[in-house]
Amino acid sequence: MSTLAPHAEESRGASGPAAELRAAHGGMRRVDASFASELAVRMSGGAVIRLEEPLARRTTLRVGGVADLYVEPAQERDLAAILVFCRERRVDWLVLGRGSNLLVRDGGYRGVVIGLAQPAFSAIACEGLRVCAGAGAMLKAVAVAARRQNLGEFEFLEGIPGSLGGALRMNAGANGKWLFEILERVRIMDRRGNVLEMGSSDLAAGYRDCPFFADHIALSAVLRGELSDIESIQSRSEGYRRRRLETQPRQPSAGCVFKNPASIAAGKLIEELGFKGECVGGAQVSPIHGNFIVNAGGATARDILALIERIRGRARSERGIALETEVKIVGED
Repeated sequence: MSTLAPHAEESRGASGPAAELRAAHGGMRRVDASFASELAVRMSGGAVIRLEEPLARRTTLRVGGVADLYVEPAQERDLAAILVFCRERRVDWLVLGRGSNLLVRDGGYRGVVIGLAQPAFSAIACEGLRVCAGAGAMLKAVAVAARRQNLGEFEFLEGIPGSLGGALRMNAGANGKWLFEILERVRIMDRRGNVLEMGSSDLAAGYRDCPFFADHIALSAVLRGELSDIESIQSRSEGYRRRRLETQPRQPSAGCVFKNPASIAAGKLIEELGFKGECVGGAQVSPIHGNFIVNAGGATARDILALIERIRGRARSERGIALETEVKIVGED
């Protein structure tokens, strides 16, 4: 049986944050200790289950409320069991990678948050020109593995602070490169727990989005590079690293907040509108890069959302531009 580990805050009793959150949402929620115990019976001994898990510590913005239930499957059949059980109980679920492109509202997430952080989902193997990596593998680790095999085309991944699964969901990119440019095929699991393999051409990926992964979970992917000399690979990697240090803030953030509209880069637009350095509570538009909102200290999700709406409102009223968020926003107010 998997480990059922309620978060320590539960021990505070009826007056603690967990009880306050339950009261705010009208009594007991559908996902409770009973739900967790029944799910645990269906999973292997290596799986982890935690009630009322704070999501602020699992996102790079360091804000957000708690998840009703946080689960780390130890193997693919655990993941299938989670999806089947949630479907039976009509409970929502969310796959969480490193949380580098995610804003969780202060009310937390009503449902099950799934983390693919265990070794079964993080393995990386190289063969010839190809790298096969689990969805939980960090992009930097994928790039390092490729470099050790003298494989180019992976260098841009080193600067993206996320997992491969999250990168597939949003067709992550940097420095004019996109993940789907090097993607050959991917193994996925659907909502019923079925596993299948698809080629990259079967997936309609666009700018910062692959809608297919809104209701399918990536398990692993095969990426293809090109042979290159180690000096060239290291030179490109170092160039990308220097550019990141010069143009991106080091404070907690979720990366670029907005997608670039057709007419102008979002960061340039935000700078021209005079938002650089503007604050709402502990949230601040980075003085370094206009398309980054950082947690300058003590920010709440509400602070960040207010700043996002302020920027969107002025972009619409002064420039006639409808900014679309790149960061994914989930949870309840």
